[in-house]
Formats: sequence, C-alpha cells, structure tokens
Amino acid sequence: MPFRPCAVIPTYNHVSALNAIIARLREEGLPVIVVDDGNAPEVAKRIEEICDGKEGVTRLSHRKNAGKGAAILTALDYASRMNFTHMLQVDADGQHDLSRTAELIELARKQPDAVVTAEPIFDDTIPKARLIGRWITHFWFAVNTLSLRKTDSMCGFRVYPVETTLQTVARANIARRMGFDTEILVRLRWGNVPVVVLPVRVTYPEGNYSNFKAWDNVEISRMHAKLFFLMLWRLPVLLAARWSRKRDTSRHWAGLAERGSMAGLWIAVILYRLFGRRVCLVLLSPIVLFFFLTGGEQRHASMGYLRRAWRAGMLPREPGWRTSFRHFMTFGGAALDKFAAWTGNISLPDVDGTEDPHLYESETSGRGSFVLTGHLGNPEVIRAVASLTNRSRVNVLVHTTNAVRFNAVINRFSRSSSVRMIQVTEIGPETAILLQTAIENGESVVMVGDRVPVSEGGRVSWAPFLGEPAPFPQGPYILASILKWPVYFLFCLRHGSRFRIYFEPFAERIVLPRGDRERVINAYARQYAERLEVYLRKAPLQWFNFFDYWRPGGLTPPADMPSSAETMEQELSS
Repeated sequence: MPFRPCAVIPTYNHVSALNAIIARLREEGLPVIVVDDGNAPEVAKRIEEICDGKEGVTRLSHRKNAGKGAAILTALDYASRMNFTHMLQVDADGQHDLSRTAELIELARKQPDAVVTAEPIFDDTIPKARLIGRWITHFWFAVNTLSLRKTDSMCGFRVYPVETTLQTVARANIARRMGFDTEILVRLRWGNVPVVVLPVRVTYPEGNYSNFKAWDNVEISRMHAKLFFLMLWRLPVLLAARWSRKRDTSRHWAGLAERGSMAGLWIAVILYRLFGRRVCLVLLSPIVLFFFLTGGEQRHASMGYLRRAWRAGMLPREPGWRTSFRHFMTFGGAALDKFAAWTGNISLPDVDGTEDPHLYESETSGRGSFVLTGHLGNPEVIRAVASLTNRSRVNVLVHTTNAVRFNAVINRFSRSSSVRMIQVTEIGPETAILLQTAIENGESVVMVGDRVPVSEGGRVSWAPFLGEPAPFPQGPYILASILKWPVYFLFCLRHGSRFRIYFEPFAERIVLPRGDRERVINAYARQYAERLEVYLRKAPLQWFNFFDYWRPGGLTPPADMPSSAETMEQELSS
C-alpha cells in the first residue's frame, strides 16, 4: 500500500491553539482528524465551529471523556477504515514545534515499519515537577524495554504505523488515559518495532492549562508496575530477541547511538557536586557495569584495542575482561572530569604543564592557534579551565549528533563558558571562513585528528598505529593549510589526582603543494599517528574510541600501505 499519512489532534479543554495547529498541518498537506474527547458543551461547540466546513478536517466525538489514549485509538480505527497507513499525533496545547512536521513525516516515509517520535528539547518554561516526572518515566521505560537508548516515551508528537499499532493494541489491555503514550511505545518495542527519534523544541505556553491530575500519578505508577512484571514474565523472549539481533562490528563511529539519557547525565553532575569524584565513581559503577555487559560492540572494540596495546608493550599483562572493565571505568571517570572542569570544580592549580614555553607563547602571542587533539585523555579539561579562567573563545569542531545531550548539560551548568561548539560533518568554505575569522581574532580552533569523516566517501589517510594500518582523517591538514597558522598538538592526561598538559608544535605551517598534495597529507597523518602512540604509552587506559578503530565502516587499507612509519621523515622533508 502506498504511503498515506494523516494527523490526529486529541483535545480535551484545549481549543485556543487548535485552529492554528490545524492550519499548520493542512499546509503540510495532511488530512486532519480532531477528536473531541467528551468536552463540556461550550468547548465542544467551539471545536465544532473550528473544524466543520474546513476541507480535509474530520471531527470525531466522544460522548464522555474517555482519556487521551482512547481518543488516539478512535482516530487510529478511523484512519485504518480510511486506508491511511500512518498517523501523526499532535497535542492540542501548542507545545510542539510544528516546523519539524515534514521531517517527522519524511522519516516515517523512509522507515514505514517504525514509530517516529520527537525527542523534546525543553526550554526554561518547563515546570520542574514535569521534568522530574519525565525522568522517572524515562527510567522505567529503559528498564521495561531493556534499553538505555534515549527515547522520550511521554512526548505526544509522533507518527504511528496504523495497522501495526492497532494489532499491538488488540493483543493487550492498554492504558486509555495519560499512561497511553508510554505503554504503547513499550509494547511496540516488545514487538521489535523500531523507534526513530527526531529532536524537537518544546515550549510550555504561558497560562497553559494541563489536563494532568494528581490521580494520574497513581495510574501511571500502576502502569509502570504492570509493565515491569510483564517484562519479567517475558524476559527470556526479550533477551533472546536482543541477543539474536545481527551484530555489525564494522560500523562507523558516528553510527553508534549515544547511550544513556539526559536524566542520567544530570544525576551524574548532581552526585559529583554532592559527594565528589571518588564517591560518585562508586555510585556510578553499577551503571558502567550495565553498559559493559550490554554494550557488546563497545566491549569488543575495547578488547581489540587492549590486545594491540599489550602486543605493543603498553600493558604489563595480556588483557582480559577485568582490564576491559577498568577501561570502561576510566572512561566514566573522564566523563566526570569533563563535568568538573566545565563547572569550575577543576582549576589551573590542579593542572601540571601550564608553564610549558610553547603553551605560554601560544597564549601570549595575541594570535589564534589551530590545535590538533584526539580521544586520548581529557583535552576538554584544559579547554574548559582556560576558557572559564581567561574568557578566551575556544572553537571546538565536533560531531554533536552523538554528543548533543552531553553538551546540553555542560551549557546548562556552565553559563559562563566561552566555548563555541561547531557541528561539522564536513569542512566547507563557510566553515573555513568562520574559523579563519576566529583565529584572526585571537581565538583557538580545536579539532580531533583521530576519527574518520562522518560522510560516506570521506577522505582518509592510512598510517601505522599500534602495529597495524589505521585510517586517519585528512580534514585537519586540509583545514590547517587553508588557515595558514601554526599547528599545535595537545593532550591532557590524568595521572593520579592531577592532570598533565602535553602541548607541542606540530607544524609551523602546513603547505600542500599542488600535484603532491596526497603524499604530504599522508605524511602528516603518519606524524600524527606516531605522536599519538607516544602519548598513548603514558596512559593506555585513557584511549576512548569504543568502536573498531582500525576498520571503521568496513574500510580497508590500500594494498601498497607501508607497514611502518620509517619513510615519514623523508616524505615530509622531500
């Protein structure tokens, strides 16, 4: 059946935004179903006046208020009879950013078997009680679906596959009121229906009326308890389905979903502030253990790296699962250190190496700098400390689709930060101009050199790394040649309770001669890999690339790839 979407607006005591919502959905070409869920006569009359006579708008009514879930089911049944394949649910209170409607529909078109739901990005208008309630529901959703993948199960802005949803409802007694949004999503996940998320801004309008009543807390609590015991009953089936899914260990690093939730990150910050790093690590150990046990792909990547590090003489004994778990715990500690740095809990006296002459020259020259770093240690510590102390602008090029929640927490807790996160999937002329201006203004530009491009077909250079060829991005060297500024190499490693900066010149200026450009870029990539390996020996467990680093996305080295870096110096000097 061809893709035929419609939209539903369930409404109970919400009419002020109804006309505008209908108009916006009709602009997208969507037939609209409005369900009057047993409103009082005067409200029902206003709904009738708004809907009747409008082309493409159908009004359905309940004689008595039956609940939001019941209204959605009424609309689903009607949509099925009218041969619609998908139904977009929109709340009637005007909270959602309807400019993302077309994107939600397009995602549903591309993945017709999936539920496509908004992931709310709340502003300061959200009531704290609502936010805390959502955190609790996020926790139970994660437990009941055996997944910590971030999904806001309470958001009323989503696209359902009509027949799949009706079949799921027919097999279960699903909540008809406030618990519907969460329960239907849990049961769809139990049925292996994919869930696709799209970040969408959500604002609570001033004077917004809420249909949420105190008794709804009881209903939702009963629903969570019911789903929990049902989950335990079907646990063997759910685990079997989970472990039988096809594993693909060659995925690109950017395709690995960020695990965990915003609530978890906020809890980590609060624990750190209350108890300090050591107690916080102890409290977070069970969470890290959960990720270790369930993150098969990340665990496999950790063991692969550790074995290479052991063969290179970086580890005293052959690594096993204990060493891999220590690797995970080190990563958890590094995440806490990032929070501590950005929130002012780590200061310059906690950092050694700040007297380095190269660092001093870079800071006092009045010029900007282009800095290469990587996912070794915690370079964000020195970026945060320098930013919060000197207020100098730091421009960090990141792939923020995998770090949007982490960055949001940092920004919320660190209003004074002068760091600008620039999301970059590929370097274009606009990005180069922006960064050139930043450097001319005395700002720093920081870029990692250890992750290959996000876009398919991105340019890479292969270099020996821990005894095997590994791909490195060409983008940093191309960008450095455009900016025409000195390039530095920066790492910040944790040694015991202190941090140590390693800052050294990488190149006075990167020049890529026409006709010999590829060879020179390859030589710089080898230089980067060599220096990376030097610092890796100082802290081998502080390597935080939890994917198949040597063959990401199925990449393979060229047949004529040199097995060592012996020719690097000659290539750079020729």
